[in-house]
Amino acid sequence: MAHTARAVAAATSVANSLDLLADDAIVLQNSNRLVLRLTPCDVLARVALEGHDAAEAELELAWQLARSGSPTGLPEPRADRRVYTRDGFAVTLWTYYEPATHPTLPAEYAKAMERLHAGMREADMPGPNFRDRITEAQEVIADPDRSPELTSTDRAFLSGRLVSLRQAITDRGAPEQLLHGEPHPGNVLSTTDGPLLIDLETCCRGPVEFDLAHVPEAVAAQYPGIDQGLLDECRQLVLAMVAAWRWELGDAFPNGRRFGEELLRALREGPSWPTLDTMNK
Repeated sequence: MAHTARAVAAATSVANSLDLLADDAIVLQNSNRLVLRLTPCDVLARVALEGHDAAEAELELAWQLARSGSPTGLPEPRADRRVYTRDGFAVTLWTYYEPATHPTLPAEYAKAMERLHAGMREADMPGPNFRDRITEAQEVIADPDRSPELTSTDRAFLSGRLVSLRQAITDRGAPEQLLHGEPHPGNVLSTTDGPLLIDLETCCRGPVEFDLAHVPEAVAAQYPGIDQGLLDECRQLVLAMVAAWRWELGDAFPNGRRFGEELLRALREGPSWPTLDTMNK
């Protein structure tokens, strides 16, 4: 995020105004949103540019899910459950969880996904469809001004793959429900309370295989009742969408262009279709 120092100042100002002492801020993540651990109050702050419309819905969904026992992070209980604005930034405050001493095992990860999906089926929340996210990716690659470094050959390849996968997945007619949207390992906290799924701003409706296309192979293998053919198509779709976003002008992902090239290579060489965690390595 640009203007990181101002964003940090906004978050600490919000916390201090609520009598949550924040003398220091440790940057945990810096991409489209800045994620901070504020100390000594031990609060997790997420900071985005003001107008980031998903923040309020994310708070409400997290609250509903946590109340039903779903494995997700809670909004900070010492603050109102709302979006705070400071100096052009939107700040939300969350509970900070101590990390576990061991990584999350695949069986634990899969079980957490099952519980999250069960809670999401009961959540009283609207959400965009996963096809809307395909459309967003298509818009990036259709506009050379938004993806100027993408060659015409790669542009045509990605566009065609997104169109064909959208149709193939739709034709399967699989049941759809509210999903996390991006439950990759970076959005799973290994805590002393077990694994927690965080960062719900990407929630959308679709088949559960769309969510499982973001997780490691060993995790998906332990989730019951999966349609393997649909999962393979969703894995291709995720690779294609992430590739599109890596070519977008202003993308802040570390080594994003190189990652975009690797994703294109994987799409051309498959099957089999690699998972995001293997690609990130």
